Amino acid sequence: MPNNHFSRGELYSFITGLASTALARRLQKNFKQEGVDITVEQWSVLYHLWKEDGLSQQELCNRSFRDKPSITRLVDNLERQRLVRRVSSRTDRRMNMIHLTEAGRELQVLTITLADRTLNEALEGVSPADIELCKGVLQQVYDNLK
Repeated sequence: MPNNHFSRGELYSFITGLASTALARRLQKNFKQEGVDITVEQWSVLYHLWKEDGLSQQELCNRSFRDKPSITRLVDNLERQRLVRRVSSRTDRRMNMIHLTEAGRELQVLTITLADRTLNEALEGVSPADIELCKGVLQQVYDNLK
């Protein structure tokens, strides 16, 4: 079979994977151009903390669809950059709650603006109707598989 032919099942995962990777690379490039020294993966952790500060590492795993070792590594690096801090839970000392520092909070406006700009670049020429259709289809696929 030629390299440019895919079965129906391969095509969807290939296209969504390519689009996701391209979007992450462009966002990383936009961060770098603006002097933001975090990775897209670190940004995704910060994003969840901007929505709700003081999440446990397990909750960050659940919300970001990452495993514990990945979240531990990301939080370690964010802590080294002084963007988050770990605080022992008041109810369970074995559990760490992850809190934003002031420096972590200060990144929100700039990085959200860059993410919006990146998404606008990605969706240039795509109609609002097509965006809604795609979102609906992908949500249905996700719902069917969870």
